[in-house]
Formats: sequence, C-alpha cells, structure tokens
Amino acid sequence: MARYIGSVCRLCRREGIKLYLKGDRCLTDKCAIEKRSYPPGQHGSGFRQKMSQYGGQLREKQKVKRIYGMLEKQFRRFFAEAARKKGMTGENLLVLLERRLDNIVFRMGFASSRNEARQLVGHGHIQVNGKVADIPSMLVKVNDEISVKEKSRKNPHILGALEASRRKGTTSWVQVDAGSFTGKLVAEPKRAELSLPIQEQMIVELYSR
Repeated sequence: MARYIGSVCRLCRREGIKLYLKGDRCLTDKCAIEKRSYPPGQHGSGFRQKMSQYGGQLREKQKVKRIYGMLEKQFRRFFAEAARKKGMTGENLLVLLERRLDNIVFRMGFASSRNEARQLVGHGHIQVNGKVADIPSMLVKVNDEISVKEKSRKNPHILGALEASRRKGTTSWVQVDAGSFTGKLVAEPKRAELSLPIQEQMIVELYSR
C-alpha cells in the first residue's frame, strides 16, 4: 500500500499547526514548527497570497488526512461511508476515523503516535478480541477488546508509550488496563469530546462541489 515516507515535520509546517506526528517530541523545543513556523520550501517564509474558499477547504482536508496518516483514495472511502450514515456527515467522518484500529491503539497509549501505532498493527503486535489484527484501517466496534500480543509486551516502544500515557491520561471513550496490556472501546466518541483543530464542514463542502 502506498504511504508517505517524507519528513512529517514538513507536514506540520505546511498546515501551520502541530499535528503531533512524532509523539512526545512534538512537545519539546526540538519540534520543527517551534523553530520554523512558516511553510516549507524556497518561498515558505516569503509573501503569501490570501487563500480562496476552495483553498481553505482543500487545506482542511489535507490536514485531516495528515493527522490520521491517510492517502486520498482511502480517505474518500471513509467519507463515502460517513455520507451513507444517518446524521451529520462531517461528524460521522471523524467518528469513523477515530474508530480506526491504529488510532485506537494510539488513543489507548500503546503507541506514542499514530504512525507508530500503524507500525505496531502492521507488524502483528496487536490483537482484537484475542486474534491478531494487522490491518490499521480496521474499524473497532464498541466493546471490542484490544490487547498487545504477549510476546510483544516487553517492546521498549510500547513500554515507553504506556509510561507517557500514564502521565497524560487517555480519552474518555477508551478504557485501558496498562498492567494487562489490554483496552476496550467503551463508546463512540462525541464531537464535543474531540479537541482536534478540525472544521469538518469544510471537507463536506469540498466534496459536495
């Protein structure tokens, strides 16, 4: 499957905000956006024209794709699924993205970033209801049990991520037992619980053109 292999710090600089793509490093003074808050490239720090409505909608879509580590084809599939569901399409989209297995692994604190969570899932370190699941985009259902495979519980990256999550805490819609390396999705997240800097209605307007 195609994936982005460039510098993730460039993505944060392009969007002008921290997307927290490198985990705890983004909280330190080593974060690239702390030193160079302008967009990357030869003309990044120069004059910038006022963005059009379409440009703003496009940037919002790109930002969400980068937060969740997705490319266009997969993102469109998630949007189409959100549009088929009852309720507001934008909110449905965010709930679906939050239910991705790689995101749930990250939210539970088994990984320090979504990118690291994708690697853990892809390499077979994660189980869903007792069975190995190696598809990062798999949608987790309420009451599904997520666990780290027993042979992987001494992985230093997982142990470090769990220690960091103890300090920061986890989100309200997941329940985690760090001692047994297990967790559960207890409810679908509500839009008010998502503090992400996203204007999802702009994405709906973009795809409605």
